[in-house]
Amino acid sequence: MTGPVVVGVDGSPASVTAAWWAAREAVDRHLPLLLLHSWTTQPLDVPVAQETLGKQRYGGLVLQRTEAELLHRYADLSLVTELVSESASKALVDAGETATLLVLGSRSHGSLAGFLLGSVSLHVLGLAQCPAVTVRAGDPAVEDGWGNPAAIGRKEVVVGVQEPSPAADPLLEFAFTTAELRGARVRAVRALSSSLVTHPHASHAGESYEADERTRLAADLAPWQEKFPGVEVVHHVARGSASQVLLAASARSRLTVVGRRRHPSPLTWKLGPVAHAALHHLPCPVAVIPHD
Repeated sequence: MTGPVVVGVDGSPASVTAAWWAAREAVDRHLPLLLLHSWTTQPLDVPVAQETLGKQRYGGLVLQRTEAELLHRYADLSLVTELVSESASKALVDAGETATLLVLGSRSHGSLAGFLLGSVSLHVLGLAQCPAVTVRAGDPAVEDGWGNPAAIGRKEVVVGVQEPSPAADPLLEFAFTTAELRGARVRAVRALSSSLVTHPHASHAGESYEADERTRLAADLAPWQEKFPGVEVVHHVARGSASQVLLAASARSRLTVVGRRRHPSPLTWKLGPVAHAALHHLPCPVAVIPHD
């Protein structure tokens, strides 16, 4: 896709960190960056009068400050700003129809209330037509750059590949593309049921089961390794729930990629348990990829 990278900014530390991450993605992907601010959906602690003009002025200042900082960091960044009157969730979902990527800030670790603008992020993640990424406020690997000590051990893009099907293709495309851009390896994760029929050779049966699934996973990934020959791949197969296995596998993740089914109606959406677990518990950026 050639649409912009879109990031929602509201002046909070979370949105600033998200904007830094989004700018780096835009530069690396040779895409323009769109900074979007909804003056009708601002944090409750905005230190301005609540009149319309005050909110609009605040929004304009937020965009100007963020634009100046990003252009200082990335001189070759192509950047535009947009101050909108629509709600933040509607503006971001609408922008996602033509964007390559949406980026949102997350204020705190492990709290629904910590997402940028309260429930806005969850709404956007559930409805966006393009990949959407949440970035934690204060993530040192984002704020200080990938060469700093906090980022040295985070060399992987982790992606959940539970079933071999066309639904996994958008996740793998995003994971391999990002890994290639970042010089990272891909860790493809598949969780196995921890229950096996009990019999005298249960241990041997379990080992055979895991070996078979590892072989299947390698076969599923073979076309992607051929398409991205420079990307190292780790086949990660483990027992447990999909959420538990993915969280454990993401200890060294630079980015974790999860999926979310598309829904025919904007009134019907939800994030699955794996996506919820990643968004609530992982400190690294999390990409939610819609698929059929």
